[in-house]
Amino acid sequence: MPHPVPADLLEIAETLVPGAPLRSASLAAQGNMHHVVLLPGVAAVRITKRPSAAAELPRRVEILRAVAAAGLPFAVPEPLTPVTTFGEQAAVAISWIDGEGLPEGVGDPAAFGPLLAALRETEISPELEAVLHRPRKHADGLGWADILSDEVIPRLSPKWQDGVRRHLDTLLALDEVPARLVHGDLGGNNVHFDADGKLTGVVDWDLATLADPAIDAALVATWHGWDLLRAATDDETCRRARAWNDPVGVEHLHAVFTGKPLLSVDGFVQAIDAWLTARG
Repeated sequence: MPHPVPADLLEIAETLVPGAPLRSASLAAQGNMHHVVLLPGVAAVRITKRPSAAAELPRRVEILRAVAAAGLPFAVPEPLTPVTTFGEQAAVAISWIDGEGLPEGVGDPAAFGPLLAALRETEISPELEAVLHRPRKHADGLGWADILSDEVIPRLSPKWQDGVRRHLDTLLALDEVPARLVHGDLGGNNVHFDADGKLTGVVDWDLATLADPAIDAALVATWHGWDLLRAATDDETCRRARAWNDPVGVEHLHAVFTGKPLLSVDGFVQAIDAWLTARG
């Protein structure tokens, strides 16, 4: 649910988008990295919360430019302003995408099949190649499989460790597929539909990578349901999606896809333990 906008954030939004209808402005649900001031029909203004996010914002804007140029058959946000600093914060205005996300467990396979196909079939341009990371299984101890195997699994509750290792082995045994454009956070409020149920656009490309397209399929399934995914795509994609989700939950993998050490191993392990407990 949108919330009232604090005065300091409203001032930044007004600076970036002069003449915007501030009376209708609201604050999107809180994210970890950014405040997002919504200016309906005009723009969304992303404002960083901490210095690390400010340092990353220019690259995230370049991701938006590269994705917008990729010719996807739905709207994606495009930068409307340069990245601008306000003290320790940085901000950028991006184009407005109509529509709203769907509640958990709701969705039409006829919309999600073409969405997944469009991402999978997108040509990887030099611009996408330049700004998107390719997650690696093994990379001097910082590959995603290295981190899961060496740092995460040994810290999990003992009752989960053997099962997670088995699922990780299954994932690692998958045949390699060509890396494609992966959004990395499909579901929730990031996939917008109009009142008639038509897909209008996809927002929040911060976690985009070049990787196995079954990752996005798994993300669709974990929010909208595995039955929807089975109806939207083929059996092999569903099998691979299950393999990506089963070890620690596909939504957690972005933390180990960066090629960098985990910022908080203990916090990450607690999140995985909680996911495993909820899953049973």
